[in-house]
Amino acid sequence: MNAAAKPVLLVLIPFNDENRTLLGSHFELCYAPDAAQREQTIASRGESVRVVLTNGTIGISAADLDRLPNVELVSALGVGYENIDVEHARSRGIALSNGAGMNDDCVADHAFALLLAAVRAVPQFDAACRKGVWRDALPMRPIVSGRRLGVVGFGGIGQKVARRAAGFGMEIGYHNRKPREGVESRYFDSVPALAAWSDFLVVSTPGGAGTRHLINREVIDALGPQGFLVNVSRGSVVDTAALAAALAEGRLGGAGLDVYESEPQPPQALLPLENVVLTPHTAGTSPESVSATVRNFIENASRHFAGETLLTPI
Repeated sequence: MNAAAKPVLLVLIPFNDENRTLLGSHFELCYAPDAAQREQTIASRGESVRVVLTNGTIGISAADLDRLPNVELVSALGVGYENIDVEHARSRGIALSNGAGMNDDCVADHAFALLLAAVRAVPQFDAACRKGVWRDALPMRPIVSGRRLGVVGFGGIGQKVARRAAGFGMEIGYHNRKPREGVESRYFDSVPALAAWSDFLVVSTPGGAGTRHLINREVIDALGPQGFLVNVSRGSVVDTAALAAALAEGRLGGAGLDVYESEPQPPQALLPLENVVLTPHTAGTSPESVSATVRNFIENASRHFAGETLLTPI
């Protein structure tokens, strides 16, 4: 992109100084990482904006897009784009891209961290140790190695979770919209069937209306009182009320969650429960993954303005 005529970029998500500087070397930056700044910036600079950078959680509405008459490209920083009005953007000829694949390793690492923490009760044992409680007073916990792992959503993240599971000698099954070619893992045509087979279930499917409450009471009960659930996809995929009831009643062994329906507020129904490990939607964030997604966005924008095919189109 021509440094003498930088396109105006509206940024709707927070960045540290390093990444803001990097973006500023390619764009004229309008930084609006909260609702008040977004409203003010769109009102004052909307006509000049040519590119929008957001994410799946913040998204951008049709109404706000219509206040940006000259926008040409809307990009989600990560893989998710459920709150971007994709159909409206396409109706206006706006190009769309995301950060598919850029943080897969980070999310897969975190999914396995949550699984190990939940199954082995790492947070609870840490708290006990700090209180001077020795192991003889604590319950023994099951192992992860050699067990059955079910993966819901077998895209880039799901397949990388499976690769990590293979290192633990686990048997791997998965559910996807259709079977994946060239994979050895066992395919299940329904989530309840996969859950009934699995000891542990990791959810890495996209969010959106099509997967809302995909993990419901039927699935949770199929996983059973010795089963564990991990969600690193979107909070909407899991029925929080059904999960909380199952955990409280002992119908599910435990859970590790990075995402919740109540985001950014913590899931109140889960907070009193000791058999759940919670992190605040951090599975996809690391210095390495954020840098990779920013570079990917810049490459997509460069290709767009050069009239070339986007690297990761939606």
